[in-house]
Amino acid sequence: MLPIEITTVAERPGLGGSEFNAGPWPEFMRHNRISDAYFFQSLKAFPAICLIATSADGAVVADAHAVAFALGGAGRSKLPAGGWEQAVIWAFHDADRGVAPNTACALNISVAASCQEQGLSGLMLEELRRAVGAFGLSTLIAPVRPIWKHREPATSMTEYAARVRTDGLPYDPWLRTHVRAGGQIIGVAPTSWVIAGSLTEWRSWTGLSFDRDGAIDVPSALVPVHCNTRADHAIYVEPNVWIRHTLDHTS
Repeated sequence: MLPIEITTVAERPGLGGSEFNAGPWPEFMRHNRISDAYFFQSLKAFPAICLIATSADGAVVADAHAVAFALGGAGRSKLPAGGWEQAVIWAFHDADRGVAPNTACALNISVAASCQEQGLSGLMLEELRRAVGAFGLSTLIAPVRPIWKHREPATSMTEYAARVRTDGLPYDPWLRTHVRAGGQIIGVAPTSWVIAGSLTEWRSWTGLSFDRDGAIDVPSALVPVHCNTRADHAIYVEPNVWIRHTLDHTS
C-alpha cells in the first residue's frame, strides 16, 4: 500500500466531502431519501468521527462517515430494525436537541478504486474505531452491507450473516474484516435502506423493464425489488447486518 495519511474531517475540514472514484456503484442505490437529506451533513455535525485519507500526492483516496446518538431509554432500548436510516434520524434528532451521545454509528467506508484490495478499508475501520474512542465513546455500531450478498438475493440476511468459514470467521469478506477488527455480529436490521420510486424511475435506474408484479432481481441488489405495476411503483428494502465494536475510549 502507498503511504496514506488518515485524519478526521475536524483536522482537515477543507477535504470533507471530496469526490473520488470509488468504482462502480449501482445507480438505484443513490436514491435513498434519508441519505440525500443527511449524509453530507454528517461532516459538519460530527467532524471528529468522520475521516479522510489522502495519498502522498494529496489526492483523497478514502473516507469514512459516522454519526453519534444516545442509545437506551424509551424507544431506544435496542438497535433499530430501521438500521442505517433510523440511526441517522436519531443522531440528528439528538444533535439538534443537545442530547449527549453514548454510541457512534458508522455510515460508510469508501475506498478509491485504485486503492482497493490493499487493506485500506480495514485500515479505515481501525482508524474510525480509534477516532470514536478519542471522541469519548466506547461503542461503535455499523449497519454493514455485506459485499457478496448480491450474489444470492434469495438467501435471507439472517442465514447469510451466520455463514462462517472453516476457521470460524464470517464467510463474507466485509463482515470478516469487521470481526477481525474486534466487531461482533449482533443481528440484522431488516429495513435498513429503503428506495421507493415509480416504475419509470426504476427503469431509468436499472435498465430493466419492470413490467410485471412481484419480486424482481436487480444487479447489485442484496434482495429482490418488489414491483407493483397497478400502483406504478417499486420498493427496495435492504437489510443490513448490525455489528458492534466495543472500544477503549482512551485509544
